[in-house]
Amino acid sequence: MDIEELQTFVEVADAGGITSAARRLGVSKSIVSRRLARLETGLGVQLLARTTRGAALTEAGIAFRDHAARVVAEIETAKAVILPNGDLKGRLRVSVPLSVGPTEFAPLLANLAKHHPHLHIHASYSDRFVDLIAEGFDCAIRVGYLQDSNLIARRVGPFYGKLVASPDYVAIHGEPQTPHELSAHEALMQGTETWQFSDGDQVVSVQPQGRFKADNGSALVPAALAGIGIAWLPDCLVDHHVASGALIPILVGFPPPAAGIYVVRPPGQFPTHKVRVLTEFLIEHFGTE
Repeated sequence: MDIEELQTFVEVADAGGITSAARRLGVSKSIVSRRLARLETGLGVQLLARTTRGAALTEAGIAFRDHAARVVAEIETAKAVILPNGDLKGRLRVSVPLSVGPTEFAPLLANLAKHHPHLHIHASYSDRFVDLIAEGFDCAIRVGYLQDSNLIARRVGPFYGKLVASPDYVAIHGEPQTPHELSAHEALMQGTETWQFSDGDQVVSVQPQGRFKADNGSALVPAALAGIGIAWLPDCLVDHHVASGALIPILVGFPPPAAGIYVVRPPGQFPTHKVRVLTEFLIEHFGTE
């Protein structure tokens, strides 16, 4: 029994199958299968029941999983202690939002890589909510308001946005004075979404409607500049347009509730050292409030 076999078992147990675990580990499915076979042979018990839909833990596998995860986490921590300057090794696969990721997070990931020359960072930029387990990610950076899920999230900093429109749009269609008046306006959206606004101590939710949609926030900026509708967009995408007068803030008396930047990881009691370092790195940059 060795650490690679234990790590492989934990990945398969958490991912629910050999294919997803192999993707997370960056090895072939045959290597994963051989490691599992050696581990089960060494223990003399069957840990996983292979099925056409993946791999399910046996009773022995359920009992063994948490112990194996604890050992893997302790070994990772021990390695980190003896590495020079707390260096990191291995691969970190992280999902990053496309709209703001290249400008807001890519420089930080590059800086992390610079500080840890033996760390392999694989960043995937997309605004869709990826399945971290099935697609083999160690974690994701997500912004805004988190949906309910079984994932574990750590807030690493604040995230600000505002409602904006072009002066031409306002001149033609007028400016809504309350959130409920948005129903009479064209909204620029990334999908079927809910906009939230603060009205004193109350949160007002609105279901916007519009004819222009894009699955990327950056792609909505030109539509807002063209006067097609009103958009809720991150400050980092629109502040320079607001400063120039090309866009104007809308409903400033009803600011959106505080949103956040989060590091999200698959469920499990023991986060990897790499994910912990990334989380601490982002907290240091953004601050918790």
